[in-house]
Amino acid sequence: MPELIADIAVFAPLRQLFSYRVPAELCDSILLGLGVQIPFGRRRLTGVVVKLRRGSTDKLKALYGLQDEVPLFDQSLLELCCWAADYYRYPVGLALRSALPAGVWSAVPRVAVLKDSLYRPGEETGQPRGSKQREVLEFVRQAKEASLSHLRSEFDAPHAVLERLVSQQYLVKSEIEKLRDPFLSDPISADEPLPLTSEQQSAFESLSKAVLDDSFTSFLLQGVTGSGKTEVYLQTIAEVLKQGRQGLVLVPEIALTPQLVGRFRARFEQAGYRIAVLHSGLSDGERFDAWRQIARDDIDSVIGARSAIFAPLQRPGLIIVDEEHESSYKQGEGFRYHARDLALLRGQKADCPVLLGSATPSLGSAYRCANGQMHKLELTRRAHAGDLPQVELIDLSGQPPEQFISEQLEQEIEATLAEGKQVLLLLNRRGFSPFLLCADCGQTFRCPNCEITLTYHQHARELRCHYCDYRITPPEQCPRCEGLQLDPEGFGTERLAQEMASLFPAARIARMDRDTTSRKGAHQKLVRQMMAREVDILVGTQMIAKGHDFPGVALVGVLASDAVLNLPDFRAAERAFSLLTQVAGRAGRTGGGRVLIQTYSPDHYALQFAAAQDYASFYAQEIVFRQELGYPPAGYLANLVFSGIGDQPVLKAAEGLVEYLLAAGSSAEILGPSPCPLARLRGKSRVQVLLKAENRPLLKALLDYAERWKVPAGVGLTVDVDPLDMF
Repeated sequence: MPELIADIAVFAPLRQLFSYRVPAELCDSILLGLGVQIPFGRRRLTGVVVKLRRGSTDKLKALYGLQDEVPLFDQSLLELCCWAADYYRYPVGLALRSALPAGVWSAVPRVAVLKDSLYRPGEETGQPRGSKQREVLEFVRQAKEASLSHLRSEFDAPHAVLERLVSQQYLVKSEIEKLRDPFLSDPISADEPLPLTSEQQSAFESLSKAVLDDSFTSFLLQGVTGSGKTEVYLQTIAEVLKQGRQGLVLVPEIALTPQLVGRFRARFEQAGYRIAVLHSGLSDGERFDAWRQIARDDIDSVIGARSAIFAPLQRPGLIIVDEEHESSYKQGEGFRYHARDLALLRGQKADCPVLLGSATPSLGSAYRCANGQMHKLELTRRAHAGDLPQVELIDLSGQPPEQFISEQLEQEIEATLAEGKQVLLLLNRRGFSPFLLCADCGQTFRCPNCEITLTYHQHARELRCHYCDYRITPPEQCPRCEGLQLDPEGFGTERLAQEMASLFPAARIARMDRDTTSRKGAHQKLVRQMMAREVDILVGTQMIAKGHDFPGVALVGVLASDAVLNLPDFRAAERAFSLLTQVAGRAGRTGGGRVLIQTYSPDHYALQFAAAQDYASFYAQEIVFRQELGYPPAGYLANLVFSGIGDQPVLKAAEGLVEYLLAAGSSAEILGPSPCPLARLRGKSRVQVLLKAENRPLLKALLDYAERWKVPAGVGLTVDVDPLDMF
């Protein structure tokens, strides 16, 4: 009889599966998705069982053993990860590894606890003699159980007191699994569902029907900012939970998680439902604990950033991708998956509806709706029935470059502060200034590893590369001419906040960017301060444009809007429109509000439509451009990036691949090779080759052909399927 063979995805940078003989003693216990130990050359490696089959085991090595008795992946999630690894051209074992939390096979932490033994020696009192013993016993009986560490710190209870309570059988000692709770310091109060508008009710009914049908349907919920998309999410998730299913909600940034989690906990935890979060802002231990609870089916809803798409839910009933247009759903390095696209695939595999939500949908999602591949739901009015904010474009032509706040914006800020309202200022550039310049000889300071100037951070007193994190202290004099006039040129959020403090000395000013929110809880603290009206002017990067609901904000100012518009990327107009429309939506959430956008290109269609908050007209114009040039969503791309030491070896390798691909005779376009916009990054030269095809099968066939080409030694090749940028 043929023997049992396991095909294993090895946790190593290898695309193929490896076959092993399953020893007789493991045949009854081995399952798909299990972690296993295998011999690999002279090494002992870890992998995951992807296939089980029977056949000849001649020349096959045997597995060493099982890593665990419980599968890491169920069949649906295993298929999702394997499909994604193949589609995004990434080693399947590493793709599976990236779906797991750190320390997945670590020893589960345990903690010693004391519980009431229910035994009452001396039934007349049921109490020990000592006062400290009685105090501890009363606390444990009311709390049901308490950890030894808590009792020692809270009651200053000596070890002897606790041991005596155990020896006299008042309390019983045991060990339980320790779960690290990220919500420990976040008390909540109950929250009731809000009345739905007619548009919200219509969307809710369509979604509820799909939930009850228990089958895959994809929806796009396009709602203007402030239209109440989150309330639709909450009430639909409530229907999912009533059906005994689970909800999965993806958000683009961990910065948005606290507000959304707070609303979910307030709505559902009082009803006995359990919420878990998964994102990089948690400690490894907190993520590991959340993953274990989800895998044990102890969780009802999961909220997280892109990696939460791999949460081991066993009963998914609805997947929601909030702010689906956001580029942060696309992983930028390593396993370059797009969480929104995998959400649609997971919904298909799990037979559950998928809801994408946005005020400014990606062109891809709008294109699917236009072609009948997705159901569109619309919320055209704000939930409170207030008007959308008034948006005005301020033409900067003729204004001195050093005057980065126009007189009109300055006057509007002053008037808004006088009314006791809050102001948001968007400048999508970190640091104090983009570079330091020697006024005598024009010298600037460049990163030795990357092809960019170093950003000046005044508070930290350093020049920093935002790509490789190279840092130096600014010199006192120019290293070229020894001049002493090293001046910051341009401005970033740090400098803007300083200027605001100078212009409005009585105003309370805060800054929200990656530099000020890197510490755990820092972003949540800023949000609380804004909600409590403890901040008058909030300066920030695009972080402030994403999903925040600040009722006190009456004015939004946008500086350097042309920086987004003029990026060397075919999606520049889409990104500019989306960012400006989103940040405009932060104004006047309770009615009214003004938005001022400073620009040198007031006639550009993306800015004109953003000012009018007219998505339909922007889409109609932009999609024609994409169709004419064959760019997504009317075409499909893959970006092949070569990197290595020295320009010539890298360029020669790229030219070799292009020559090889041209011999395939494919009708797909092969563009390049050409230097990447960041031609040098982290010490390596970079050249790219862009593949463009009118359909996915054509692109896949060319990529399959490319895989047979051997990459020269010393040169790395990264394949980015469906790239979101070309940098």
